[in-house]
Amino acid sequence: MTLITPAFPDGGVIPVKYSQAAEGVAPGEGTSPALMWSNAPAGTQSFFLHMHDLELARNKTTDDQPHWVVWNIPATATGMPEGVKKGAQLPDGSYQISATGQMYRGPGAAANGPPHHYTFEIYALDTKLDVQPGTDAFETRANVLKAIQGHILGKAVYMGLFRRPQ
Repeated sequence: MTLITPAFPDGGVIPVKYSQAAEGVAPGEGTSPALMWSNAPAGTQSFFLHMHDLELARNKTTDDQPHWVVWNIPATATGMPEGVKKGAQLPDGSYQISATGQMYRGPGAAANGPPHHYTFEIYALDTKLDVQPGTDAFETRANVLKAIQGHILGKAVYMGLFRRPQ
């Protein structure tokens, strides 16, 4: 599988437009970048998208920050548009959540530290998941990650760097 975005190069800097630092963006929000994937394995029944900040640990645990968890994306999908709207359930029937709520959470690493690594992962699954969105993104993500075990047909990864402008 392959995952790409026209918003920034793989391993490159994520533009402020897609972050919490963008002008007019409420704290913890942002505009999601367009994502496209291809070469899904035969037998794919749904996709799971996981965006997370590898540097931010919660409460001294191994839990990193869930910036966007989207599951039960239809098998016919080949991407996500820029600027996905808020809401637990998207028009295509998939569900979304982040540490901010039922939405994409843009990168927000502090200006005075090193850039953080934001990883986008797309998984092709051989099933649709029987997971309902909860109120806690960490718990919901844990439930999704548990549910995908034994159902992963393929995976693609794309990474961007971000830290707030000085």
